Amino acid sequence: MTLFPVSAVVCRDEELRMIDHALAGARSGRGGALFVIGEGGIGKSRLSTAAADLGLAADMRMLRGRASPIGPMAPFRLLTEALMSLQRSGTPIDVAQLGPYRPVLARLVPDWGTPAPAHDGGSLVILAEAVLRLTALAGRERGCLMILDDLQNSDAESLAVVDYLVENLAGQPAVLLGAASTEPCPALELARSAAQRGSAGLLELRRLDRDEVRRLTAGYLDCDPPQVPDELAEQLWADSGGIPLMVEEMLGEMLRGGLVARERDGGRWRVTGRPHTKVTGSLTRTMAARLDKLGPQGRDLLTVAAVLGPRFPVSVLQAATGLGYRELLRQLHTELTAEFVAPDEETPDWYAFQHPLVVEALLSLLTPDEREVLARRAADAVLTVFPDLPDEWCQTSATLRLQAGEPAAAGRLFAEAGRRALAQGAANTAVSLLEKAMDLLGHGTDVQARADALSALLLALAEAGQVERAVTAAGQLDEFAGLLSRSSRAELHTRLAWAAAVGGRSADGLAQVEIARRLLGPDAADRDTAPIDVVAAHLVLDLPGPDQVRLAEQLARRAAEVAEKARLPMVACQAWQLLGALKRPRDPQEATACLEHARGLAVRYDLPIEEIHTLIRLGNDEALRDGAIGRLEHVRREASRVGAITARFQAETCLSFQAILRADFAAAGELLDQVLESASRLRLLEAARYALLQRAILAAHQGRRQEMETAFTELRRQVPEHAQLTPRAHGLARAWCALLEEDRALAMAEQARALAAEDENPTVYPLTGRYGLDLLLRSLAGELDWAEYQTVVAAPATRLRWDRQFALFAGAVLHGRAGRGPDAANAVEEAVQHGKLFATGRNIGLRLVAEAAITDGWGTPAEWLRHSEEYFHSGGVPAVAGACRALMRRAGVRVTQRRPGVDNIPSPLRAAGVTAREYEVLQLLARRLGNREIAMRLHLSPRTVEKHVASLLTKSGLPNRTALSELAETTLTP
Repeated sequence: MTLFPVSAVVCRDEELRMIDHALAGARSGRGGALFVIGEGGIGKSRLSTAAADLGLAADMRMLRGRASPIGPMAPFRLLTEALMSLQRSGTPIDVAQLGPYRPVLARLVPDWGTPAPAHDGGSLVILAEAVLRLTALAGRERGCLMILDDLQNSDAESLAVVDYLVENLAGQPAVLLGAASTEPCPALELARSAAQRGSAGLLELRRLDRDEVRRLTAGYLDCDPPQVPDELAEQLWADSGGIPLMVEEMLGEMLRGGLVARERDGGRWRVTGRPHTKVTGSLTRTMAARLDKLGPQGRDLLTVAAVLGPRFPVSVLQAATGLGYRELLRQLHTELTAEFVAPDEETPDWYAFQHPLVVEALLSLLTPDEREVLARRAADAVLTVFPDLPDEWCQTSATLRLQAGEPAAAGRLFAEAGRRALAQGAANTAVSLLEKAMDLLGHGTDVQARADALSALLLALAEAGQVERAVTAAGQLDEFAGLLSRSSRAELHTRLAWAAAVGGRSADGLAQVEIARRLLGPDAADRDTAPIDVVAAHLVLDLPGPDQVRLAEQLARRAAEVAEKARLPMVACQAWQLLGALKRPRDPQEATACLEHARGLAVRYDLPIEEIHTLIRLGNDEALRDGAIGRLEHVRREASRVGAITARFQAETCLSFQAILRADFAAAGELLDQVLESASRLRLLEAARYALLQRAILAAHQGRRQEMETAFTELRRQVPEHAQLTPRAHGLARAWCALLEEDRALAMAEQARALAAEDENPTVYPLTGRYGLDLLLRSLAGELDWAEYQTVVAAPATRLRWDRQFALFAGAVLHGRAGRGPDAANAVEEAVQHGKLFATGRNIGLRLVAEAAITDGWGTPAEWLRHSEEYFHSGGVPAVAGACRALMRRAGVRVTQRRPGVDNIPSPLRAAGVTAREYEVLQLLARRLGNREIAMRLHLSPRTVEKHVASLLTKSGLPNRTALSELAETTLTP
């Protein structure tokens, strides 16, 4: 008989009903979360198992993981176990359908592909989104149940993922069932908070009353409740306190001791002795009594296993006990030992105790000296089996060394575990581990190990968003004065400066940079100064002032040169990328050269994520310079393939911006919606802010002021003032909206505000209008002369295709005003070629330049206006369309009436001036009808039809009625 037999779940009818209701909801696409909480032994695991049975009976997909209390919390172990359980169950799931989120999950399940870089920005929330999408995929047909047991032992990162799932499972075909102890812990806080918000249901298991203890006992004895002897029921109730685990343990001990037996005829149960003289009511004393029956070898085996934790591998237990493999397995499978441990169903060659309380009870039987000796044996065994201490074994070994009375060794191991956790993207767990390492190394002689731990801790705090704690750690740096080299101390201050930069605390960061520079002195080694310069370059760029871009460029260039000589490829890549961004607004060609160099470094030193970020910048440069988006599309796919989600967002915002310029407003809106929805849910604020700015630009380029102002209001709510975005907000959004409202004065004022903001705080973003739209507006207003124009257009920045079209339109205005009509017309033709991709930009340019051409008498303004009027009328921009028609009348051109049906006329015919009535006649000509028949159908006179046919011949340029009918047959639908 096992110690904890599987029996029916009793006395939890309401809880089972709620679980069954939640599972039915998930199968219908109405997911959610439930938390089961209660004290140890109250039945949480058994209820979870019953939930699993209900899910399997309904053919639902199952994920199940259990957090381990072995040592400190291993990052993501809970999630890894849950994902691997899905991989092992039934029909395999097609994880390829997860797209870019598959490599993110491959960090936890390597069989799912090449893992995504863990340090890609926002990695934790992206991982949470990946798990959410996996549950949606798994539950697509019959629903999905994710069971997470022992959440009280979980790491902070796994809990963050759980919290994310709780908030986003509504509307998904999945349900999360989490179980946690009622002892104070973050998991309990999460469960109660979610329940209070209405995001999850809370099932708080209470102790059993007398009648329920009787029912549980009857289930164990396989009889009806009235058949349980009253004396037995009362004794179990009194000694167990209503805890189901204690009821079962006490009853099992009484059965083994013969104190309770069934009558010979197999009928009623009876008590054969005095229960209170034999049953202690204490699990610890029961364990001691049972261990005595195992003998010295069996007792040693189980106590060593308990030191290793609730789960343990056979290989480590063998190394710790010295038993042969066969003898060890024989011991594990004896009837007495099997009451304590059993094979772990999830992992081959691992065993697990029947309940965590058994481990606690076994450990409580050891004296401190005995536990110290066993911990040292266990730690040595772990090192023998796993010399490199992979995965969680580094933390397990650290805990065992600490229990063995070796704090320095434990501190170094905790520091290494913290660095590994940070590399995995588990920043909060890294903080916990590194702080523990700092405590243990605080009074040792290994000062360098403590300094290395602090250096990693500062990075972890910055990554975890705990910038305030990182900044307050500045006081700890003073303790290393005189104990570390000046370069090592400077490295610590540089890490602190980076943490300040991440938190937007530029002044604090620059103060740390200055300390680092003073420590290094004027003769500092190259490899020590380069990381400082890169951090400083990012910091000064965030400060207001006209010289900050220039200073950032100087620092980044120096860092790039030094980093390459000192073989610091990551620093060099970051420096050259920053140089590319800084150079782009002024010299696109040099910016591209910087980025190509950064890409070469990334390829040479195998830095895939840096290569992707560089390729995005190169693709964006190519799109700005030539209008080609092929490279951006390619790198977007590559970012998806490797799971670099934030890099993919960067590529998509670049593509959406190009779609706006190309007047592909539907595609731009779709991309921006996707980025905003995902970035907001993932809390990637920088991506969300830039997408909001683009949404304002998108509305402005359609002349939709209310939508533009709504986007700006949301942007201001998120970030009250952002100097880098202000020039584009005025130059690419507000000025354009004013132009499409035919408010030229407001457009010029908004453009002036854009350039003033750029002068006050130079931006890394191009296309603010300085080298394009501003030239055209000022040339029309008579505020730009030829000499200034020539100076401006000679600048490399005018090579960007969007700006170049407006610069050429401005040149046409100046040529025409000077009486150089042919030169002006040629400039318009060249501008139209440059603006071929940009329908809105090209047509607004034609509308504006036509006005000057009519005044100065050059070019073919009527033709330009007809095209522009057609475009803006079709695009729902009535102010510009009306202005085009007014200018055509001013030029003496007959203006096409905008009658009902005009929008149905094909664009080439509409551009030729075909009216709605003429188009109706042309459609009937396709049927080879005569004038009289056409007149009868359209209720016109034959003479009127004859005039319409003549007009159609003139406008189409065709020689006769037959040719006109053939045109109608081949190109029109009657």
